[in-house]
Amino acid sequence: MNEVELVARHLEVIRAVQENQPIGILKLSEILKIPSHRVRYSLNVLEQSGYIKASPAGAVATGKAAELIGSLNEDLDSLIRLIESVKTRQDEEPYGVQDDASRNGVKKSD
Repeated sequence: MNEVELVARHLEVIRAVQENQPIGILKLSEILKIPSHRVRYSLNVLEQSGYIKASPAGAVATGKAAELIGSLNEDLDSLIRLIESVKTRQDEEPYGVQDDASRNGVKKSD
């Protein structure tokens, strides 16, 4: 699993907690169709980051989670624009690619 997939899973868990709180690991696992050990790992990461809190009845979302979910679409749109601009620049001229003349400091004549 790469980092993007891991972050996506954490976001799924935050959303599910926010929509079903308080909720336990087994119920989250059932709802998300993710093995319970992965849900437990995501919950641990999210709790350490302050997005959820453990309670006797199960996980509950914090205000920080609500802020994250609220700004997520805008943040993802910004990220998509950034990735597209990087891709466009790379398609135009890959970094580090130079012809022999420019590498030697010689200007090309027309």
